[in-house]
Amino acid sequence: MPAAPRIAAARLFTPEQWAPFQRRSAWIGPLLVLHCWTTIIAAVVVGVVWPWLIPLSIMVIGTRQLGLAILMHEAAHGGLTPSPRLNDALGHWLCAVPIGADLGAYRPYHLAHHKYAQQPEDPDLVLSAPFPVTPASLRRKLIRDLSGQTFFKQRVLFALKAFRSTRDEDLAEGAVVTGRSVAPFLLVNLGLLAVCALAGVWWAYFVLWLLPMATWFPMVTRIRNIAEHACVQGSADDAFRAARTTKARWLERAFIAPYWVNFHAEHHLFMHVPCWRLPDLHRALRTRPEGARMETATGYAQVLRTATRVS
Repeated sequence: MPAAPRIAAARLFTPEQWAPFQRRSAWIGPLLVLHCWTTIIAAVVVGVVWPWLIPLSIMVIGTRQLGLAILMHEAAHGGLTPSPRLNDALGHWLCAVPIGADLGAYRPYHLAHHKYAQQPEDPDLVLSAPFPVTPASLRRKLIRDLSGQTFFKQRVLFALKAFRSTRDEDLAEGAVVTGRSVAPFLLVNLGLLAVCALAGVWWAYFVLWLLPMATWFPMVTRIRNIAEHACVQGSADDAFRAARTTKARWLERAFIAPYWVNFHAEHHLFMHVPCWRLPDLHRALRTRPEGARMETATGYAQVLRTATRVS
């Protein structure tokens, strides 16, 4: 059972150069969680006050629901805050539970992905292995996402299947559904419904929280999954090619890839570097000769073209 190739930071950086990437912050992670929820609340208010902007609100909220999954992922690496107890509390209750996940179940699953990235034992290999696919196949997948079929499969059918974690080609990383995640998810969402009802806008829970989770969130999660590992040649043999980094513009960061999730090659090289330090790590790596081996894309449109380039 071979593990994924690794490279030591000492081969690339002096101790002084590497020290900033090892430092954790007690306040940046909590502020990112606050930013995510503030953005969600602001988008809900915009949709309530100006209903004609509801489609825009749905896209913003769905992307920030992905943001919650990304920040849960950060917590799985202990990166939200140096305090393990606070890190896990924030990552579980404010990030994982509202979207139906469980930090305790996600962490070993995700660390196995890092240990065996793009090897046969990688639990996420099923997400990237089918690519490239035909454009028609990708369209069908995205239609399933936007029509709520993926949500129903992940949040309803998986929960009914003996209350155990399930994986298949439609499983969104960061949304591992387990039996023990169902009850907290329902309780938190009942609380959100109650808040909306007390505010006199009960419908906002369904239109501006549940609908984004059932449509935009699965779609952008799929696009993110494709961008991270699909069609990266040599990923099983070269640590610098274990994943892809996508140069996301501000619009893509707003609607597809929040919280530096697009710097995935750097994350796989050094998974304990906090997410907000990944842009600096990217720049530092590009100054090294080895950095030229990293797979990079100019944007998510290029990623999707690569993922549908069937010979």
